[in-house]
Amino acid sequence: MRVLVVEDDALVADAIRRGLGEAGYAVDHVDSAERAGTALGAESFDLAVVDIGLPGADGLALLQRMRRSGTAVPVLILTARDALADRVNALDLGADDYLVKPFALPELVARSRALIRRSRSAASAELVIGTLRLDLAARRAEVDGGAVSLTRREWAVLECLALNIGRVVAKDRLLQAIANWDEDIGANAIEVYVSRLRTKLGGAAPIRTVRGLGYRLDDTPG
Repeated sequence: MRVLVVEDDALVADAIRRGLGEAGYAVDHVDSAERAGTALGAESFDLAVVDIGLPGADGLALLQRMRRSGTAVPVLILTARDALADRVNALDLGADDYLVKPFALPELVARSRALIRRSRSAASAELVIGTLRLDLAARRAEVDGGAVSLTRREWAVLECLALNIGRVVAKDRLLQAIANWDEDIGANAIEVYVSRLRTKLGGAAPIRTVRGLGYRLDDTPG
């Protein structure tokens, strides 16, 4: 899963990047609404964490532009403004959640995880697909009750497929889900990770190749 952090305070942005990175997310950072708009227009993100107090256009202006243009990426607003009217305004403009500074990093990570999960219509942090069980909070996979050891990127590919169960996910979308701007990963990397996942999962939850389109995780074998 990939997150865009829009924050002009370098120390806060670095802390968020490290916290979300340790939770398994690919994280990109920009320091203005203008750069965020460019990034959102060029790349696919699963969540935007947006500070209100940005230089130039503020975070609420960015939020308005996103919603008016039809961008449905979940948005978690960060701000030092804690008045009820501010929270109501942000939510009415299209924010999906609102977190007041200073905040606890584990809470931000948990809220981010919940927003991404809800955007994929997954009500619980636990997904059961065939004989595969995924704990999205703990980043743990089990097949028939036995733990499956996955690398960070293997988990990211599996999580993206699982949150889109039954739907085809393009190879480029999977690539964007596992790598941020600082990482140079070839297009063939997804084929490698999918191959490893098939070996590790066996027939628990088949990953189908949809030729010319991408991959689909099915919830039944066969």
